Parts: sequence; structure tokens; C-alpha cells
Amino acid sequence: MLNNIAQLELPTYMGERFDKLPDDLFIPPNALEVCLETFSGPLDLLLYLIKKENINILDLDISKITDQYLEYIEMMDALKFELAADYLVMAATLAEIKSRLMLPKDSFEEEDEDPRASLIKRLQEYQRFKTVSEKIAILPMVDRDIFVASAQKPEYKEEKKPEINVTSLELFETIKEIISRPNYKTNHLIDFEELSTQERIQILLKFLEKQNIVTFSKILKKNEGKKGVVVSLLASLELAKDGYLELIQNKSDELYLKSKGI
Repeated sequence: MLNNIAQLELPTYMGERFDKLPDDLFIPPNALEVCLETFSGPLDLLLYLIKKENINILDLDISKITDQYLEYIEMMDALKFELAADYLVMAATLAEIKSRLMLPKDSFEEEDEDPRASLIKRLQEYQRFKTVSEKIAILPMVDRDIFVASAQKPEYKEEKKPEINVTSLELFETIKEIISRPNYKTNHLIDFEELSTQERIQILLKFLEKQNIVTFSKILKKNEGKKGVVVSLLASLELAKDGYLELIQNKSDELYLKSKGI
């Protein structure tokens, strides 16, 4: 294989062939990256070479396959690839089988088996396992292609409905009693009590008898709403006009009612 690489046509530039590298050419180490087939072991490499030659394993030409295998090993070694010991052991095995086949047939006894038999058996067994593993690899795998559902069916407890034992006569009497009930629905209009300014004046005077000063918000009642605010304010202004109290407002916007003690 290395010889074939050396026999490739050399590059040309403007009709001139380059038969040697320039003296000032610098190629950095590891500048070229060579992509090779990846093999899982020496048997895998042998199967690749056999498939490449398109021959049957039983018709294995050990001499040709050995030469190709050794060329591949030499190329990997030349490219500084680290070789596993299994590849070197297989190379030695192939060389041994090739050398035994090159010996005259008279040197073998009739009962001796074919030197290739053991290797062919190993290749057939490896090919079966590889074919099965490739078929398994394309099958859907759990946690890769499919995922197991972990949902659980919720517990459902059916509630038992109470049994109602009612006769048709009891049902009829109940309906009759409902129909005979008097109609208690009547319209009821709620009238709000009118607020009187005079009454509110009396209430304010009672407040001021107990306390000399009181806040305006304290004399209000929530249930009176806005009307109560208006009436209380009018009553306060009326008392202030008559001189019974003084209206004081500080910075907090709170209104105070202060008695003048009249």
C-alpha cells in the first residue's frame, strides 16, 4: 500500500512537474489529518478486508488477506498510530497460517485439519455477533428513543348515595302541603329616617358638656353616610355662629370643635 502511495502522479505547476520538495518548505508536525476506518479489533479489520474483496469467508485467500492486513498495519505504524497488541497477535497468526500453507502437502498428515479452519470459525462467529449487535443497535432503546411512563391512575372512590325510601302517597302529600302554603312574599320599602339639624345640635352640645374639645370625625355615625356629615357640619356651623363653640383646623386637616363654655 505504501508503494502504491509512492507511485501516485506528482503535482505540476505551469507545466513543470515537482519531483522533490522545496528546500525551504516547512510542514508543521501533525499538519495533515488522515481519516481511517475505525475497527473494534483485528477480526473486525479482517472482515472489512474480506468484504472489500467481495469473497466468501469459506473461500478465504489467506495469502492475499495476510498481505493486505500487513500493509494496513504498516501504514498505521508509519502514520504513528498506536496499535493494540491484538492486531500484532493477529498479524503473527496470519503469517503462521500463510507459512504453513506454503509448505508441501506431503509434510502434513491426512488427519491434519486445514490451517485456516480455526481462523474461519472465529470469523464466522464474530460476524454472527456483529450482525446481531447491529440489529439490536437500531432497535428503540429505553431512555434513548423511548421513555417509560411513570404516571399512576388516580384513586377514585365512588360515594354511595343515600337511599330514599319514599312512597308515592308520601310524595303526593308533600306536594299538596307545599301548594297549600300561604304566600308570605310582600314588598317592603325601607324608609330612611330624616336627619334633623336641631337634633344634631342637641347631640353636639351633650358632647361638649362631657369634653371641652372633640374632633369632628368622632361625632359622625357610619350608618348615616354623607347625609350625616352634612347635617353634623351644618349643626357645627350653627353653633359656631351663635358663639357656643369654635371651629379649629390644624395642619393634619382634622377639624376640632372647642366649647366656649357659654
